[in-house]
Amino acid sequence: MVDVPRRHPARTARLRPVRDGELELQYRVVHGYRRAFRMAGEGPALVLVHGIGDSSATWAELIPDLARSHTVIAPDLLGHGASDKPRADYSVAAYANGVRDLLTALGIESATLVGHSLGGGVAMQFAYQFPERTERLVLVSAGGVGREVNPVLRLVSLPGAHLMLSTLRLPGMRAQVGLAVRLMRLLDTDLGQDAPELVTLVDALPDETSRNAFIRTLRAVVDWRGQVVTMLDRCYLTEGMPTLLLWGDRDSVVPVRHAHGAHAAMPGSRLEIFEGAGHFPFHSDPARFLALVEEFTSTTAPADWSRDRWRELLLDGRPAGHPDTPRTHERERDLREASERSAT
Repeated sequence: MVDVPRRHPARTARLRPVRDGELELQYRVVHGYRRAFRMAGEGPALVLVHGIGDSSATWAELIPDLARSHTVIAPDLLGHGASDKPRADYSVAAYANGVRDLLTALGIESATLVGHSLGGGVAMQFAYQFPERTERLVLVSAGGVGREVNPVLRLVSLPGAHLMLSTLRLPGMRAQVGLAVRLMRLLDTDLGQDAPELVTLVDALPDETSRNAFIRTLRAVVDWRGQVVTMLDRCYLTEGMPTLLLWGDRDSVVPVRHAHGAHAAMPGSRLEIFEGAGHFPFHSDPARFLALVEEFTSTTAPADWSRDRWRELLLDGRPAGHPDTPRTHERERDLREASERSAT
């Protein structure tokens, strides 16, 4: 299906300010675990999925604007924020299931998913597992489209990570980390662009339960060699799925070359680069982020999924009768080249 620009004039009539109470955390118990989330607004559903160690609070300043024309749902993933942190399955697939179940409990059948970092991987997995419930994808500095990742995350995935993270909570360590952050910013390093936010993520791990959940989540997607989960082999299935890629050109966590690899592997996707931004472009330039998301959702039609077409894609990598239908070995070559671009 080709993206056809489509306006939604009815949205203008529904614009309204968001009440403060709507931004407060709400809770639902799903499968015996408490799930925290923020929900606000009216209109088409927009799900905001945060990254590893983060929470729905990362979207707090954006939700009021997005909720003027959407029903916004921003969950705290299991093991994060105010949600429960059990000894459980923290794989990307399990998170996609959790998002599906929360949306079902809230009476939402389909949505546009906006995923940041790990949340981008969760959004892609959701689209893979539940294409009939996915209207669009907005992937922000997304994981899962290449092997490379910041060496610090590879280090934290190793044995002994619990001790290292607990050490950062010792008296005096916070001040030393703060000095290191200021030095990196003074030297204008890429890591310096993201260091303040990354330190905030560490501050969000105050106890052993939180740190255990963080490490279990990290080890599900990263090991000492880099990212262990990739969607590159299934990206061709997004053909017909309106997809917007947003990336900072100074991302120190998931390098911007992953954006170009994902763009090449996802048919019909759109790529927007935030110059001078790091891993959190929606923090660096929230006005541009909001404008892009609103324009994208208002000018693209939701994906129209069908079982027959899905089968055709699985068999051929292109819809039947497509003039550029590749053979299996050609698809494998294209996949290999995209993977190599994202790893160099």
